[in-house]
Amino acid sequence: MKNLICLLALLTMGCAQHAEKPLKNALSAITKESGGIMPAGQKALHFTKAELHWQVFPDSQRISGHAVLTFTAKAAISAMSVDLDPKLAISQIRVNQQALPNREWHNPDGRLQIQLPQPVTQGSTFSVTIDYAGKPHVAKHAPWDGGFVWAKTADGQPWIGTAVEGEGCDLFWPCIDQPTGEPETAELFITVPAPLVAPSNGIFKGMTETDGWRTYHWLVTQPNTYAIALNIAPYEKLEATYHSRFGNSYPMDFWYLKGEEKQARELFAEFPQQLDFFEQMIGPYPFSNEKMGVVHTPYLGMEHQTINAYGNGYAKSIFGYDGLLQHELAHEWFGNQVTNKNWDDFWIHEGFGTYMQPLYAQYLWGDMAYDAQLYQIRAKITNKAPVVSGQSQTEESVYDPERGPGQDIYNKGALVLHTLRHYLGDDKFFQAVRELVYGAADPQPGKFKPRYSSTREFIDIVTRISGSDMHWFFDNYLYQAQLPALAVTRHGAELQLQWLRTKSAFPMPVEVAVDGKLYTVAMPGGQGSLNVGSATRIQADPHQFILKDQPHFAIYQAWQQAKKDQAKTQKKSATKTN
Repeated sequence: MKNLICLLALLTMGCAQHAEKPLKNALSAITKESGGIMPAGQKALHFTKAELHWQVFPDSQRISGHAVLTFTAKAAISAMSVDLDPKLAISQIRVNQQALPNREWHNPDGRLQIQLPQPVTQGSTFSVTIDYAGKPHVAKHAPWDGGFVWAKTADGQPWIGTAVEGEGCDLFWPCIDQPTGEPETAELFITVPAPLVAPSNGIFKGMTETDGWRTYHWLVTQPNTYAIALNIAPYEKLEATYHSRFGNSYPMDFWYLKGEEKQARELFAEFPQQLDFFEQMIGPYPFSNEKMGVVHTPYLGMEHQTINAYGNGYAKSIFGYDGLLQHELAHEWFGNQVTNKNWDDFWIHEGFGTYMQPLYAQYLWGDMAYDAQLYQIRAKITNKAPVVSGQSQTEESVYDPERGPGQDIYNKGALVLHTLRHYLGDDKFFQAVRELVYGAADPQPGKFKPRYSSTREFIDIVTRISGSDMHWFFDNYLYQAQLPALAVTRHGAELQLQWLRTKSAFPMPVEVAVDGKLYTVAMPGGQGSLNVGSATRIQADPHQFILKDQPHFAIYQAWQQAKKDQAKTQKKSATKTN
């Protein structure tokens, strides 16, 4: 590892080069947030390559880092910035191997400002080398609270993982902490005490061992920034080759802990079946030139590109598959292959990813399993804020239910897709999803790259494929908080239906069951009627194809919350008594 001696010395404050004093308190505001409006010092940068070296010291819970970042200037620049947690003390910065004086860079708040020694012209490529070290932020409750997880295996050995989606890549490496900040390639060198193992993203390029330290070398193409991950433990490995329905093949790898082989093999047996589902329903596995990888982590899970984190305890489910494994695998398509341009479109990751679970249940067991799982998801929708605001957002502002839609990006997003699928029909729906993911209607392995997209692009895709303007659908489901409500009244033989609480005209047709016979009522202008004669049994939308306001869900949620509040009160009372 380059500059290893200096990096080791920095850990004991023995390196003579300049180091900014790290913060001892909580995360800075800039480090805590990921995304939002891209700062001026990053807009003119195209991230060509990240060469990242880490040495991890489990006993002291510290890391040292050596990052070589290569950029191409999209415009003439004389200064730039990257993001890095200021608690990680920087010892040296070089631009094109030229050491910068201390006064030419500063990082008081997490946005590392660098004055370039010479102006860089448009189209020119240059490198920035950053040496740093310290105690990285520790996650209190990963993956919801991001950072490092320092744990121990059952026999007391180090078990370490990272999960930084919310706060971003800058928790442990200097990066552009934006969804569009992906480097074209990342080369990873992870040095850990022998005999620990460090599986990571992309292709394994080899391991070297010197003086009791092992360095694992990985190479990954266009990684999602928060998906670059460290995983360190005395892992054992299951491996096989998957033969795709598209004619190509690629590795399937699962790193697990000693003593778990039976459970690991049972979970590993799900890999090919889940892959075949996604390839059949969506399209080719996006990273077949690298691997489909999973690693057992000391936290629940995260969609780390080609090395998905799994910590679900090998759970069993009435739906006959591991939902956590399947959800994180879904993110290889929704999140890693197609990435939201801005966190305001976060539902593209999580809504699509969540819908893949009931869709997979239907694929395995049929409509009953699909409906059962979807109904559980429906019960969680809160409608406190629009799923999409139309403004640039940070990840936290979207994920926080006090500031944004929160879990509705998962649950409401999934039900919106359920409704859209019914409205379009399977052929058009899955064509639209495929074009969103790949940017092409007929993707083939090796013929596409990861891409960025947005809600607006998906609306345009659906509009083109459906042959009619679909803004009304998304305006009412994504760009307003409340759900459309269906008013149903009967006047003798006439049944009248009307959509209420809509942001704009909502011509969603409604199926009506009349004494067991099914009719479809057109709703131009949001209204429609049906002659039901003397029928005694009438039910609107009997198959629950349409996401709409249904008060019994809100009543159920209020009851649940009251029980939680009561339990908290009783716990506090018991604590005071004791």
